[in-house]
Amino acid sequence: MAPKKIQHFTPDENFTQLLQNYRGNAVNGVGEPEKRRPSMVWWAPDPEAVPFGKAQKWFYAREQPDQEMLELRRLRHEAVAQPSPEVAEEKIAKQPNDWTAELQQFVDSGDCEMTGVTPLETDWVFDHEDTTLPNIVMLGVQHDYEELRHVPAIRGGKDVTRQYLRAAAAAKKVAAWLREQGYQADAITGPMTGKILMIPAAIACGFGELGKHGSIINPEFGSAFRLSAVLTDAPFASTPPREFGIDDFCSRCRVCENACPPEAIAPEKQLVRGVNKWYVDFERCIPYFAETSGCAICIAVCPWSLPTVGLSLASKLQRRAQRLAADAQKQVADGNTADDEQ
Repeated sequence: MAPKKIQHFTPDENFTQLLQNYRGNAVNGVGEPEKRRPSMVWWAPDPEAVPFGKAQKWFYAREQPDQEMLELRRLRHEAVAQPSPEVAEEKIAKQPNDWTAELQQFVDSGDCEMTGVTPLETDWVFDHEDTTLPNIVMLGVQHDYEELRHVPAIRGGKDVTRQYLRAAAAAKKVAAWLREQGYQADAITGPMTGKILMIPAAIACGFGELGKHGSIINPEFGSAFRLSAVLTDAPFASTPPREFGIDDFCSRCRVCENACPPEAIAPEKQLVRGVNKWYVDFERCIPYFAETSGCAICIAVCPWSLPTVGLSLASKLQRRAQRLAADAQKQVADGNTADDEQ
């Protein structure tokens, strides 16, 4: 099980000195009142090209992966490097709803557990990248909770890598399918910084709501899943966003907040690039993340991530919302009656 909160965590000075004056919270736009495109804050594909590169390499050097982990990473790199087929000259014509429905084939085959589609918004594209493709297909792969719950130990870390491997392979497979039918398709995989932020797109297409710990929560998987994506010009129908009362739940729950060793999870939302949202303090989180070669404690301890719990929680929240709505209507009705009697 994920460890209890570690009090008085002190970052390794060897790591923090390598960060020098780099301030990830500022790069992320904490406190900024205006919307803007995101900037790369970590997971640089080329550490030599970024101000935090030496710190990122320290993180790599500190890891002590075993042979199984090394093989999982080799397979992930191989999946990411898989070349995409040429775009077919003839476009296959289908209705937008049919395109979206056909994504179910990748769930049925076990490549992923969730799919969704939404138009791409400019504010999701990193400021060092660009794309002309108008739609984004989101893919979700579920963690094996019995493995994930061991984070930050290597056993849990292996499942993180295993799911990033599955997510990358799924994105490549979907992109190949679209290109073979005559459409542009660009696979986006993690954890290295790609062209876009994937969480806002996943929320927009129905994967769930943003949790206090900065990750998506839904009733099906809780927070225990990873993302990949495909940018495309194929004319998909959008899938709608879904709300379950998770935002309200997180405002009253402190499980991840209390379990976070570096105390990086705030009890209140913060203004980030013009949006009031849950935000994890980068400058507190990343030293612990680096020292433990990955973390994911907040995902593992989230009540929604426990198998079979999420759907029950969603049902309870729905009943609560209905009860509150009924109480509000009654108060309005009682107020109108009182006015009539005066």
